[in-house]
Amino acid sequence: MRACSRPVADQAAPPVWETFPHGADVGVRGYGDSPAEAFANAAMALTSVITDPAGVRPRTCVPLGCEAPDREVLLVDWLNALVSTMATDGMLFSRFEVEIAHDRLTARAFGEPIDPARHAPAVEIKGATFTCLEVVRDPDGRWRAQTVVDV
Repeated sequence: MRACSRPVADQAAPPVWETFPHGADVGVRGYGDSPAEAFANAAMALTSVITDPAGVRPRTCVPLGCEAPDREVLLVDWLNALVSTMATDGMLFSRFEVEIAHDRLTARAFGEPIDPARHAPAVEIKGATFTCLEVVRDPDGRWRAQTVVDV
């Protein structure tokens, strides 16, 4: 059985994003005080699967948007919009401004063109899946947005 739930950890400061193993793929998880913040942090986790986000300069702003019938599908669509933009435009992103209103997400992703020598991309992400998909408010009051990405 593959683990999808949030691991229990005794930490001084809770993470804002993290990845988790899932078979041959990778799970991405973002936390925040709102769904929008959790979505932005899930996008940081997505970047971390490819490279260290700290090494990506937020030089170029790319507007993105999507809509879906519920928050879970919206998360998948959001991450897939990023994956598509990264592949099509040869970009990596390290900062995200996300707004969610009902079934619509509007965002600005900040990043730069991929520099293979500097970014040393580890993998290519094919897309976000519906595996382990959750957008929920945890007992601590923080929002958690997670799914598995196909690598």
